[in-house]
Amino acid sequence: MIKNLIFDLGGVIMTIDHDEALRRFKKLGLAAAERHLDPYTQTGIFGDLEEGKITAEDFCTELGKLVGRELSFEECKYAWLGYRKDVPKRNLVTLKDLRDRGYRLILLSNTNPFMMSWALTPDFDGGKATLSDYFDSLYLSYKLGVMKPNPEFFKTVIETEGIVPEESVFIDDGPRNVKAASGLGLNTLCSENGIDWKADLYAMLGL
Repeated sequence: MIKNLIFDLGGVIMTIDHDEALRRFKKLGLAAAERHLDPYTQTGIFGDLEEGKITAEDFCTELGKLVGRELSFEECKYAWLGYRKDVPKRNLVTLKDLRDRGYRLILLSNTNPFMMSWALTPDFDGGKATLSDYFDSLYLSYKLGVMKPNPEFFKTVIETEGIVPEESVFIDDGPRNVKAASGLGLNTLCSENGIDWKADLYAMLGL
């Protein structure tokens, strides 16, 4: 019996726009943005930020060195939020329905302070609730110091929550992340960015 639902943020709850993020970072002066930005797992200073190795302030400083000028938190935040295409209302309605049915909802995300400075405010759903209001627990890569698909990220969730992998479903749009979760015994659903995953998930749950 499934009791726990573990969701990714970007590409599942939030529709991402990788091209817009590239455009915004290029506008800041990062000509080779494609070399630094990945739809699933960041590298370089972008990965260091999401893995908690550097702070948001450090990131602004290091990115400033790459583009040849000082950058503010707000400038970097604007560029990062290029990833945010929208948060479909249907997804929020589904999350609420699942919690009302008694499932434990957990977020497991490769993310950073810039994205969370938006998501953890009421701007997340248009002015009413924050990301944390839709979940029982949040596990954020930059706070834990580890990123998917590293199995340690999933193990942290399993151990901290005290959940049984076979009683849990992990929903993510990254094939490598889904493979890592499956290797630890979690049931998995690999969705696609922007696609409504409700029917597939409800079918797995027998709803």
